[in-house]
Amino acid sequence: QVQVVESGGGSVRAGDSLRLSCAASGRTFSAYAMGWFRQAPGKEREFVAIINWNSDSTDYADSVKGRFNISRDNAKNTVYLQMTSLKPEDTAVYYCAARKYYSGSSYYSDRNYNYWGQGTQVTVSS
Repeated sequence: QVQVVESGGGSVRAGDSLRLSCAASGRTFSAYAMGWFRQAPGKEREFVAIINWNSDSTDYADSVKGRFNISRDNAKNTVYLQMTSLKPEDTAVYYCAARKYYSGSSYYSDRNYNYWGQGTQVTVSS
């Protein structure tokens, strides 16, 4: 079992950068693929990025490609989401999630993740 806790959210201006962290507990953390999702007010939760267990594979939503970078440090049981060139439309609650395998069922769907954090708010003003 994996428990995850997000941190690092805040209020920034358009063009600023922010780094989110997701601290995981559980000795099997390194075996899990880790993803980031976000949910804006009145919208469904959407996929942002995913990284496989050894950082060999990553994928991003088109809306964040080239601006966001996902990484992980298995020694620290932590996943990061570095966000740059933030836009007002990036405003959302950001969630960290874990799934057993990178491939297989679609990782774009939040239904295919086993463990979730409580979320951290990111607000980008223009």
